[in-house]
Amino acid sequence: MKHSRKKLLALCISVGLLSTALSGCGAGGSGPAAESSDAVQTESADGADAAQGGAADGVVNFSLPDGPEESEIYIEPIPDISDDFIRGMDASSVLVEEKSGVKYYNFEGEEQDVFMTLAQAGVNYIRLRVWNNPYDENGNGYGGGNNDLATAIELGQRATKYGMKVCIDFHYSDFWADPKRQHAPKAWEGMSVQEKSEALAAFTKESLSALLDAGVDVGMVQIGNEINNGMAGETLAPSVYTLLLSGSGAVREISKTYDKDIQIVVHYTNIEEADKIDTIALNLLNFGVDYDIFGLSYYPFWDGTNENMQNVARNLQEKYGKKVIIAETSYCYTSEDGDGSGNSFVGTDDLVEGYGATVQSQATMIRDVCAAANEAGVSGVFYWEGVWIPVGEPTANNSPIWEEFGSGWASSYASDYDPDDAGLYYGGCSWDNQAMFDFHGYPLASLNVWKYLKYGTTAPLAIDYIPEIYSTSDVGSALALPETIDVIYNDRSANAKVAVTWDEAQIAAIDTSIGGNYDIAGTLEDGTPVVSHVEVKMLNHVPNPSFEEADTSMWTVKYEGDKNPTDFQIKADDAHDGVVAFHFWSEDSEMTFFIEQDLSDLEPGTYQLMVYAQGGDVNEECSMELYAVASDGYEWTEPFMVAGWANWQEPTIPDIKVTDGRLTIGVRMHCNPRSWGTVDEFTLNRISD
Repeated sequence: MKHSRKKLLALCISVGLLSTALSGCGAGGSGPAAESSDAVQTESADGADAAQGGAADGVVNFSLPDGPEESEIYIEPIPDISDDFIRGMDASSVLVEEKSGVKYYNFEGEEQDVFMTLAQAGVNYIRLRVWNNPYDENGNGYGGGNNDLATAIELGQRATKYGMKVCIDFHYSDFWADPKRQHAPKAWEGMSVQEKSEALAAFTKESLSALLDAGVDVGMVQIGNEINNGMAGETLAPSVYTLLLSGSGAVREISKTYDKDIQIVVHYTNIEEADKIDTIALNLLNFGVDYDIFGLSYYPFWDGTNENMQNVARNLQEKYGKKVIIAETSYCYTSEDGDGSGNSFVGTDDLVEGYGATVQSQATMIRDVCAAANEAGVSGVFYWEGVWIPVGEPTANNSPIWEEFGSGWASSYASDYDPDDAGLYYGGCSWDNQAMFDFHGYPLASLNVWKYLKYGTTAPLAIDYIPEIYSTSDVGSALALPETIDVIYNDRSANAKVAVTWDEAQIAAIDTSIGGNYDIAGTLEDGTPVVSHVEVKMLNHVPNPSFEEADTSMWTVKYEGDKNPTDFQIKADDAHDGVVAFHFWSEDSEMTFFIEQDLSDLEPGTYQLMVYAQGGDVNEECSMELYAVASDGYEWTEPFMVAGWANWQEPTIPDIKVTDGRLTIGVRMHCNPRSWGTVDEFTLNRISD
């Protein structure tokens, strides 16, 4: 039957008979897993000792370069990086990808075991997630790799065959575990913390023993995955640390039994919150959790800067005496979607400054993260799921394949277990544009960055990418196009501003008297074509018009009396735009005040001024007006009155003439005691010449 092997494993795990399940799944040297590993080349390239247990008889090792090499990509060398620096790759999805029909190729275009290609590219560590029982009651997989223990054994054997160590990433869940969700395995539901602790220890010991018996070269074990907010269904700190103590003790016991050095990793994310990471490390110390390595997820497009990552890593090493790894990182090589299911990295808004959506930028990002990590004493970097490529074409209905083999991030079968996420959004791969293989399984040139880290490469100087060019012009004004633009090269030291010539015919054809969006072609000095996206619209010429910027020094506020009845209030309900507004209120005295700003360098022409105001409890003696004053003292005013909370008034002054570029704008008020209100979003538009 299609799911017989998975059903057996799921059933046995659910009742605690893990060894029984594995004996029927090929983990002990027979069955599908062993047959798969026997099919791989077994000769040892460097006379390495054979792996033990159920793995292949020989290990194929690949050496790193002993100097710079020529390449399609340019890599700046990191001269002091050690050959032992962990160059890791999470490859948890490989098996379900292959079952879904995906093929992987080597750099010569020949079909080849992807683990061999990874090893040839300098990868020396493979990370594999393990879920307890990622199947429903009928044996249907939850997706995301269906990463049960049998899958980890089969993939681990293949990694070991090519000289790579393996990091086992126990999620202690039946499906994804991360800061958003830490569901307990189904078999542990209803257990007390102590019972769960015992089940966790048993699962860890039996799983790790099975991996080692199968010949998998396990060098690290993660006890939990991104456990900032909990673990295995527990959220209270004492309960979580009890589970960590149990997992750690289980790994130490197996490590001693097998006389094998296995490093224990605790894994967290959100490192942009450095103080919280320090608190976590302190709690680990205070609760006596025994571990070797503090693992950090660090995605540069989500998790802050390299400098912050370095500071966090140094603190963990110096203050707590722990080694540090980057347990997860990645970057895109394209903004395209390979399977029609959407991407986590969606486009230009996610790009990190200085990096494009290109193969070269992907390689440069990895190199730069590794360089920063190495400089901070970090032991290595793991790339997350660089092998997870599309199944099917982006225009095809790939759901049946994702559902059957688990090659999408989640299947519909996960809905009952994870209703708030998988149950709503199950589908294909969201990571395909961050893989290190193209959509058809061919390795990208960036994959070789791992072997090039120390000595770098030589490559002809070439443009990597040109950042998107956007310009905005005022209605009725000449188009404002840049004379030079930034050009990013494969060798970042060559980055420069390069002169550009714009198509005069396209410019002349644009009617700037009305708003619109246009693309204008241009040419760099070397003939490279570029495009500027131009928007013609009414620009607001008031700096910090809604007071959202902390620096409000451009605004002048004056009042009568000893007490200032105004402030810049942070309260979204009382703001027309954003969360800040200019606020007034007095308990027992009248209020006379104004807020204004002096403007200069305005283009001569006719302008329109408006503002929003709301408030209440005013009497007939109150006066409020919007005003604009020219440099010669000529004044335009527009009286108004507030009329209740959130009943926004919009006083407007049209036809303000500016001749010398200078204008003062503002609001003045005289109000009775206990009246109140806010003023927000000044707008000054040039409406004609």
